Amino acid sequence: MTGPEPVSGPFFCGLTSEPILFNLFVSQTSVHIANIGIKNDSVERGKTMAEFLSLHDAVARYVEDGATVAMEGFTHLIPFAAGHEIIRQGKRDLTLIRMTPDLIYDQLIGAGCVKKLIFSWGGNPGVGSLHRLRDAVEKSYPHKVEILEHSHAAMACAYEAGAAGLPLAVLRGYVGSDLPKVNDQIKFIECPFTGERLAAVPSIRPDVSVVHAQRADRKGNVLVEGIIGVQKEAVLAAKHSIVTVEEVVDDLGATPNACVIPGWAISAIAVAEKGAYPSYAHGYYPRHNRFYKEWDMIARDRDAFNDWIKQNVLEAGGES
Repeated sequence: MTGPEPVSGPFFCGLTSEPILFNLFVSQTSVHIANIGIKNDSVERGKTMAEFLSLHDAVARYVEDGATVAMEGFTHLIPFAAGHEIIRQGKRDLTLIRMTPDLIYDQLIGAGCVKKLIFSWGGNPGVGSLHRLRDAVEKSYPHKVEILEHSHAAMACAYEAGAAGLPLAVLRGYVGSDLPKVNDQIKFIECPFTGERLAAVPSIRPDVSVVHAQRADRKGNVLVEGIIGVQKEAVLAAKHSIVTVEEVVDDLGATPNACVIPGWAISAIAVAEKGAYPSYAHGYYPRHNRFYKEWDMIARDRDAFNDWIKQNVLEAGGES
């Protein structure tokens, strides 16, 4: 019995705007990319371009009740518009993943969308606590939220492992930490080559990853500028992905070594102007620092929070 014949096709490597040829082995059921462990739903379908959808339709199609959802973006490009659409559509029982949960996760938790949070730091940056998260964890309002805390290093490694199709990530970490006492997903293993004691955590493989970026081209490739977090890894690790962008352009204008998320790895692109506001989008608009301070008082009071969500999310904007 002979295997499938190798063929070549153009793909973007994800770190440059220049196409690179990968050896592909095409079977009747899926596409396997040689030498890299990506097992993304878009790749398995042999898809070469992201689909352009409205934000409403993208969320309705890919974010199901009970799904595991990663929403990434570090300090800026935080996908607020997508998070608000999830709230408007009344999604429930979500497991949310984010290295640094801040205001949008506070809003999702307070709106009753979340049953579990996997994270490595949570707070209102430069201000204080996430009071809707605290209310859910400490007082089960609007219902109990389970938390699973990791270190930043472990989360980043877990995303990389997920993007590579690996079952776990291995790192030097958690030495002297109490996190392994409260997180049963942190294990210690012995290196088979050196005997060194290392930490291991499960890879992150979301049902859907959601990120925001500055722009996409008409072929569905996305350019992320400014501070880069784990957006690319989150998209590659996920079964599906939604990318919101400020605009669609003919030419990304990507420079060498720019962070380009290739269209074949993206399920849906939705235009959402100011989709990261009140966080900032490098080159497009600044952070609304005053709102982060105001949020502290809004989130402390249940009635004030519910009124804010009703006026600014449920009854304002959006397409649902």
